[in-house]
Amino acid sequence: MLNVPSQAFPAAGSQQRVAPAGQSRNKVVLKPGHSLLDWIRLTKSGQDLTGLRGRLIEVTEDELKKHNTKKDCWTCIRGMVYNLSAYMDFHPGGEEELMRAAGIDSTDLFDEVHRWVNYESMLKECLVGRMAVKPSPALQAHTEKTESTHLNGLSAPPSLRPEPLSAPLPAKDHRPRYDWFQTDGTVNIVVYTKRKIPSAGCAVVDLQDDNLRVEMLLGRMSYLLYWRLSSRVQDHVDVQTAHSVGKVQLCLRKSVKEKWTQLGQSLEHHDTFIQCKDRGLFYRECVLLSKTDVTHNTQLLRLQLPPGSRMQVPVGRHVYLKTSVQGTDVVKPYTAVDQMLIPPSQSSAEVGSDIHLMIKVYPDGVLTPHIANLPIGASLSVGGPEGSLTLRVLRDVTHLYMLAAGTGFTPMARLIRLALQEFTVIRKMKLMFFNRQERDILWQSQLDELCTKEERFEVQHVLSEPADSWTGRRGRIDACMLQNFLERPENSKCLVCVCGPAGFTESAVQLVRQLDFSEEELHVFQA
Repeated sequence: MLNVPSQAFPAAGSQQRVAPAGQSRNKVVLKPGHSLLDWIRLTKSGQDLTGLRGRLIEVTEDELKKHNTKKDCWTCIRGMVYNLSAYMDFHPGGEEELMRAAGIDSTDLFDEVHRWVNYESMLKECLVGRMAVKPSPALQAHTEKTESTHLNGLSAPPSLRPEPLSAPLPAKDHRPRYDWFQTDGTVNIVVYTKRKIPSAGCAVVDLQDDNLRVEMLLGRMSYLLYWRLSSRVQDHVDVQTAHSVGKVQLCLRKSVKEKWTQLGQSLEHHDTFIQCKDRGLFYRECVLLSKTDVTHNTQLLRLQLPPGSRMQVPVGRHVYLKTSVQGTDVVKPYTAVDQMLIPPSQSSAEVGSDIHLMIKVYPDGVLTPHIANLPIGASLSVGGPEGSLTLRVLRDVTHLYMLAAGTGFTPMARLIRLALQEFTVIRKMKLMFFNRQERDILWQSQLDELCTKEERFEVQHVLSEPADSWTGRRGRIDACMLQNFLERPENSKCLVCVCGPAGFTESAVQLVRQLDFSEEELHVFQA
């Protein structure tokens, strides 16, 4: 439902990303004066956007159903009801898309497209009230523990989806488990994931005060451990990973040398194993360490995690940047990259303390100009990581093809490194990289250097607005171009990965499907 204009993050398959074959994408051009910044200004104007003159009410299901027109459009998201009428002309997905939520509980619909959007901040002046639905005892207990803020005297809902206290699990043998042991000066936690772990790792660790949160990202599943520790520890966590056997060991140093009788008190959702999409986002405050120019309008940001945090971002996953712009939280996803295309190897202890993001700055954007103007040492909230790519899709692949446009190259960067270093069965990997002008090509010299060093790798640059001196390919993506690029040698197994702006992604996916590639042979990156 809600969206951030300019390079937003629609889910694969949504109307704002890829339309089914033969259908056009629902795409609108906002009227002048209807950008996200204009919406923020409207919410700050003092105008009544609820139609209730500041009153907050309880809304029954029957009452909600009555408000289902463009000029009187209410919807419910996670138990709270909002009047979307004023937002109708500001929504980048268009009126038709927003009207799908009219008069109903649209939580699932919202989550299908972009659950990461901070709708509470964007729609706080549109809040009508709470749904008059009695929660289950388990959910009620969860809400009472987590609610800590109020809106005009009305308790606000948790900002994240309540996670199931129990969920269907895979076969018992596949469920991770943990153990712990201690010395006089250290506490050690060992997680047995029961599967091979990628070299990039899978652990996300956050030590905040006495609370220790450990999440293992295992394909599409998330394993969470969460304690309030028995005693104080130093604010640094060592993470060691045995990739081949799937073991992760954390070492914490006690502030006082003493024996603990227990590790700590379990917190919400401790020792749960659920799908990643059902796990709420967790944010931590990071520090901007450096900004390096990659092209004339793209920067490589280096963010340092807090001392008690470690984030091993699996290949193809993205994180979320959140910051306040004119008093409203704005959130956007960015795919994590390495500091260079083929960086020097790092020990597992060094991996995870910094995050590198490649960000294109749009002069008329909302978030990127703000980030570009941040001084070194400024703070940014980082949530995640998330993403749908699993190493299983690369199993037995012999020919890996990548179609990228602009900053859609970012997930391909680490995928190239992973394929070259860990998947020797891949005989050929080819990148077709689309840009407007030569100066827009990200890491051009590194890509060309890699081509000369790695006979398995090939890159083809395509420019839509080339200079007269350009000797490479010209134009935009089309069937003829892909037919020659996407070869199918005998006894091969192919995978085509696509990422770029929404229009490019839609065209690329439809063309790949027309060339008879199956859904199993196609992966669309979501950031």
